[in-house]
Amino acid sequence: MKVMILAAGRGKRMGGLTDNCPKPLLKVAGRSLIEHHILALKKQGFNEFVINVAYLGEQIMSALGNGERFGVKIDYSDEGAQALETGGGVQRALPLLGTAPFLVVNADIWADIPYADLKIKADNSMHLVFVKNPEHHLGGDFHLDKRQVVEAGGERLTYSGVGIFNTAIFSQQTAGVFPLAPLIRDAIMRGEVGGQLHTGVWVDVGTPQRLADVEKVLNASQ
Repeated sequence: MKVMILAAGRGKRMGGLTDNCPKPLLKVAGRSLIEHHILALKKQGFNEFVINVAYLGEQIMSALGNGERFGVKIDYSDEGAQALETGGGVQRALPLLGTAPFLVVNADIWADIPYADLKIKADNSMHLVFVKNPEHHLGGDFHLDKRQVVEAGGERLTYSGVGIFNTAIFSQQTAGVFPLAPLIRDAIMRGEVGGQLHTGVWVDVGTPQRLADVEKVLNASQ
């Protein structure tokens, strides 16, 4: 299964840290966030990556190259000066992703998710990984009832930024700038979204404080 790492965002909440450095290249415990993702995924058997870039994207491409030094293959979907948001970014990258279901991972999270164990049902459009609502997002995103994402009635949880997706939901969209969330909601209404709760480590590395928190976790584990 191919992996798409979403790495095109500006990272405005990081303040001055991302003035001259794209957020995926911010370092924790001696490695950039995106390198941690690549190495963790490779360890679980993933070897083919597609990375979308926009803001300071040339730095990401220069830092990672074709993936050879990590023992993986990396292709890039360069969105230029205008990032296409999550949905538009995936849609733009479809020629690189092929026709089989693929794993999507946000570059700006830290997690110990067992990626290799994730599965998508044949009749589903997507399978999403959820976490308990963090303090900065107490309202959550979607309802999860056992292993089905529903409009209402189940526990409301936060989408982790990790999921398996079928290409069809993106190939049917008009190319351009659009978010992923409306596509998820439409698929939920059709009963096509599976999901599961991850109870391990997960951090939305969206602020300097959370970046420092991840640094502490990693240094303590070494």
